[in-house]
Amino acid sequence: MTRPGAGATGPPSGSRPGGGGLHIATVAAPWGPIHIATTPRGVVAIAVLAPIRAFTDDAARRTGFERANGPVRLLDRAVEAVERFLDGAPQPFDSLPLDLSDRPPWDRAVFDGVRQLARGEVTSYGRLARRIGRPGAARAVGGAVGRNPIGLAIPCHRVIAGDGSIGGYGGDWFGSRERLLEIKRELLAREGVELPAHWPAGE
Repeated sequence: MTRPGAGATGPPSGSRPGGGGLHIATVAAPWGPIHIATTPRGVVAIAVLAPIRAFTDDAARRTGFERANGPVRLLDRAVEAVERFLDGAPQPFDSLPLDLSDRPPWDRAVFDGVRQLARGEVTSYGRLARRIGRPGAARAVGGAVGRNPIGLAIPCHRVIAGDGSIGGYGGDWFGSRERLLEIKRELLAREGVELPAHWPAGE
């Protein structure tokens, strides 16, 4: 979940033929709405606790696309994936293209590492840094994780503190820190993760 104003802009503004433009949908979750945005390139944003106006404006600014209406198969697939995730499916997002074209290379490298975490698996910021070949970059990894614009599909809730405690979740611009951490705990509990986590010997 990224803060407004972060990241580069995308292509010139305006909707395009053949399903072009920015398309938005909402899925109900136990803690409130989950908003989803897609472009012709892929899923560009998934956020919890997001005011729809702020969510839409941020997605439009990041991508350069204006909001468009009408049925779009990719948006339908993304909605289905979120619903399956909430129902406990292990890998509902694997076949979805993600639009991270406005994210810097470092963020994309971190997000690739996060996407390798399976349901019910957690890691720490430092362990994730080592996993992507950047030992010692735990703080920079944490910064990228906090800028994640496509929550759930890039499962940043599976990245926790080095001592096995909850760590952080999101950038605090949608909802309070405490409420976001409550959602992170609920997501992990749904996946069978008990905190504090215990790491295998030698890690």
